[in-house]
Order: sequence, then C-alpha cells, then structure tokens
Amino acid sequence: MDTQPAVAYADDLVVGHRYQLDSYTLDEAELVEFARQWDPQGFHIDAAVADAGAYGGLIASGIHTIAIYQRLSVTGVFDHWSVIAGRTLNDVRFLRPVRPGDTLTGTVLIDAIEFDDRGRALVTTSAEIVNQDGSAVLTLVVDAYVRARPAAAGS
Repeated sequence: MDTQPAVAYADDLVVGHRYQLDSYTLDEAELVEFARQWDPQGFHIDAAVADAGAYGGLIASGIHTIAIYQRLSVTGVFDHWSVIAGRTLNDVRFLRPVRPGDTLTGTVLIDAIEFDDRGRALVTTSAEIVNQDGSAVLTLVVDAYVRARPAAAGS
C-alpha cells in the first residue's frame, strides 16, 4: 500500500531521502535548436565547428543540461511537494559534456529541512545527473520553500 501523501508538505519530508529520477534522451535536433535560441556558440550549433573543436563534436549547452535536470526533478519530485518557490541554485558543476543521443537520469537527495515561523520550510536538495554510462554530467544544490502542513481547523 502506498503511504505517500498526494501532496507532501515539508513535515512529510525526511533528510537523507533519495529520489530516483526518470530518464530523458537528448537528440541532436533538440540540442541544436535549444542552443540556437539560448546559447548559440559554434560547438553547440555547428557540427563542423564542433568537430574541429576541443570536444570533437556537438555538445549540449550547460543551460540545456540544467533544463533537463529541472524537468526530471519537477516531474519526479517537486510536483509531488507543496512547493512555494525555488530560492537558490548553488554549486552548479558541469562535469562532462552531454552529447546528442545521451540518455540522462539521476537522483535528488534531501540534505536539510529548516522550518521558519511563516508556515514553510527551506528544503535543501542536492542532485546528480548521469549519462547512460553512469558518468556524472551535472551536480547542483537547490534550496526551495515548501509549505508546512496547515494547522487543523479549530486548533
């Protein structure tokens, strides 16, 4: 039987809990289109430039890699929490290039939960995104405000 509440409040979260994320495969057309719009450097958008460059082929923009993390973490974790808003994105590390055809997945770990007097908690999570070989491509830390469980009526 599933004991997880429909929407988790900060009170329901546990420091040390690790969430496994789904996966996402990045194709070349998407990689290039994203980069054309948001990060039009040659090694992201032009195969000839990329082939002659330091990475020996097209690589995804780091911002695109963060966007993939965001999608995976929202659908796998944050959509199930009573999130108010993100506060900070810290310690972002791009560890290796993401290439066309890579399949990314990862984990989100709850590192800390700090309640305040405003009916919420600042929840700190760390994430690691890996490729299909299990090699880490991105790590980061996110602080987000999550609602505390509302007081019962008449309390």
